[in-house]
Amino acid sequence: MEKVIVVYKSKYGSTKKYAQWLAEELSCDLVENKKITADKLLNYDTIIYGGGLYAGGVNGINLVTNNFDKLSNKKLILFTCGLADTTNKENIDSIKNSISKILSKEMQDKIKVFHLRGSIDYNKLNFVHRAMMKMMYNMLCKRDLETLKNDDKDLIATYGSIVDFTDKSTIKPIIEYVNKSLVN
Repeated sequence: MEKVIVVYKSKYGSTKKYAQWLAEELSCDLVENKKITADKLLNYDTIIYGGGLYAGGVNGINLVTNNFDKLSNKKLILFTCGLADTTNKENIDSIKNSISKILSKEMQDKIKVFHLRGSIDYNKLNFVHRAMMKMMYNMLCKRDLETLKNDDKDLIATYGSIVDFTDKSTIKPIIEYVNKSLVN
């Protein structure tokens, strides 16, 4: 029987929510990034890592990237969590471009990547993230409405609110991928 683990690093809760849903659906172990080492991950056949997208990076991904030589013989799955609409090709292309700057070509060939949509509660943002969102909001408000993407319009419309795009049904492709790989 293959051993599966879901590891996550979550700043505001969306990634944790997805990680919990995945672990529940797969009946596997669930561990927060800071509570596991690469050596302990060696006990697993399939490693699912989840991290939030922040300024082109994936929260905590260095657990995988810094230890890729040890983990490369495992089935590796990465899920990212961010605000961008994951049904929009332009957004997915942008996320893939960011991922390509984090993962080497070898890592990209080995790690199956999925993108999930998160949430935002402006009251819970730390000072830096709050300032960044305010700056982005102000910048977008100065632009011609006709030139804005739907995500930009949504940000303006919902700025300062609690917005939750998390959706349990969106983990289905990850579950199917894991289950298919367990059979093979």
